[in-house]
Amino acid sequence: MTLGDFSPTKGWRFPTGLRLLNLLFGSWTAVVFLFLYVPIILLVVFSFNDSRFTILWKGFTWKWYGEIWKDTRLIEALNNSLIIAAATTVLAVALGTMGAWLMHRYRFPLMRLVSTLVFIPMVIPEIIMGISLLILFAALGADLGYITVIISHVTFCFPFVLVAVQARLQGIDPFLEEAAMDLGATPMQAFWKVIVPYLMPAIVSGALMSFTLSMDELIVTFFTAGPESRTLPLEVFGRVKKGLSPSLNAISTLFILSTILLVIATESMKKIRK
Repeated sequence: MTLGDFSPTKGWRFPTGLRLLNLLFGSWTAVVFLFLYVPIILLVVFSFNDSRFTILWKGFTWKWYGEIWKDTRLIEALNNSLIIAAATTVLAVALGTMGAWLMHRYRFPLMRLVSTLVFIPMVIPEIIMGISLLILFAALGADLGYITVIISHVTFCFPFVLVAVQARLQGIDPFLEEAAMDLGATPMQAFWKVIVPYLMPAIVSGALMSFTLSMDELIVTFFTAGPESRTLPLEVFGRVKKGLSPSLNAISTLFILSTILLVIATESMKKIRK
């Protein structure tokens, strides 16, 4: 029994029932993509609307993008996001790279358990992570602020770096490190001058992913941020609850554009890694 017959001139010909099934799944996929992306497209379009009412089109304008830079609270929130994302990226890259190298280089008891625990933050619901981290900080008596937000972001960002570096390590030549030490390098010199350059595409890919995740994070930040460490997603979320405005459309459009560029850069680095 075959799924269909192939013709050199007409290609594959499938039974009627299978064609209907393919049409159904194709239509459903199209509906899902429309549901996901039509709101984003409308947001981008209305960020150029020359009207304070976001649902009434009055003409094309760039003025709302200029208004962003006059909004001190919005700029402060953006600065907070950049500071937190930069610190998170540095720490996540350091922990992820060292963790991947240690798990590749050494074998120790309960290694499978440790690997499982490392990857749990990647799949656990964000609201559970946010609440659990808030309880932890409260139990430790820590004041919510930059430090608590950075620790929280590193918790779910560094596994992405670790996964990227581990994938790169799967194809490494085990004799590279030995060759470097045969030429007089110490183990540390061999790691920094041979292993790290080899891992660089994966490290950069993980760093870009960490920066993107940190910049976009809302739920975990909501539970762990203090008044002085409000990030851009928190500021936008707070303003949306009061009502929509074209300036929010503009800042959201810039946020979407920057996220897309970072994702494209991440995927480019993955291709280099392969």
